[in-house]
Amino acid sequence: MSVADSVRIVEVGPRDGLQNEAAHLSIENRVAFIEKLLDAGLATVEAGSFVSPRWVPQMQGTDEVLRRLAGVGAGLPVLVPNLTGLEAAIAAGAREVAVFVAASEAFSLRNLNCSVDDSLERYAPVIERALEAGLAVRGYISCVLGCPYEGRVPSAAVVWLAARLHRQGCYEVSLGDTIGVGTPMQARTLVREVAGELPVGALAVHFHDTYGQALANIYGALQEGVSVVDASAGGLGGCPYARGASGNVATEAVVYMLDGMGVRTGVALPKLIEAVRFVHARLGREPASAVYRAMTARADATPTSGG
Repeated sequence: MSVADSVRIVEVGPRDGLQNEAAHLSIENRVAFIEKLLDAGLATVEAGSFVSPRWVPQMQGTDEVLRRLAGVGAGLPVLVPNLTGLEAAIAAGAREVAVFVAASEAFSLRNLNCSVDDSLERYAPVIERALEAGLAVRGYISCVLGCPYEGRVPSAAVVWLAARLHRQGCYEVSLGDTIGVGTPMQARTLVREVAGELPVGALAVHFHDTYGQALANIYGALQEGVSVVDASAGGLGGCPYARGASGNVATEAVVYMLDGMGVRTGVALPKLIEAVRFVHARLGREPASAVYRAMTARADATPTSGG
């Protein structure tokens, strides 16, 4: 199968990225970060989550973030863990929400405090209520290629979960390699198997770069017909459940690769780099992204004389 002419990038930095950063950004800085990402051409940007601030203090004030961004005309999905979070999201003006399940029983029990089956039962009324309210619902599946507690995760579990979420009403299901252990052939094989049960157009991929395989994995998924890729500006975030796990694949790395392939994303790389610079200056650290370092070094270089 040939790679699509265009790819939609779902920017997850303001939610999945920032929630795993030690520093807590103000509402003003989170709004400014999202605005810069939108200005760079990203049409879908995760704005935050409605998880209890006791558990994820970095996401406190997501309702205010949404209100300040009302009318921007872009997709601003938010994560909701339950009906309470969903109602808060609706009240804040959310038009799209995301739900989260794990393909690993051990990960689900430690992270969600329930079994995989129980998590699906908990989310059923959330998805139903969201659809009744006219919201789009996106599904996330974590640990699709490996779990920090169980190791390799059977692909059959991922296929079953993806099909179940799609049947329940999720218009799109994002397959997440949460600890970044996957390799390209594993990624391609998994996508092919899942696409046997639901349309490949309903799939997205979400790779972490722990072993430096994320771009190769994305390329493998694209070859199977996937045309939606999750990425995080500057590679923000990480997996707190896996020692040494680095963050999500950097959005600028994905854009650079796709630009080189002639695949349209609608994203202006120089403006994206400015968004990365902005948020990392407020986090107080340099981005780990190789593309960011190369582009900023080139921009900051001073001419020298000589041959």
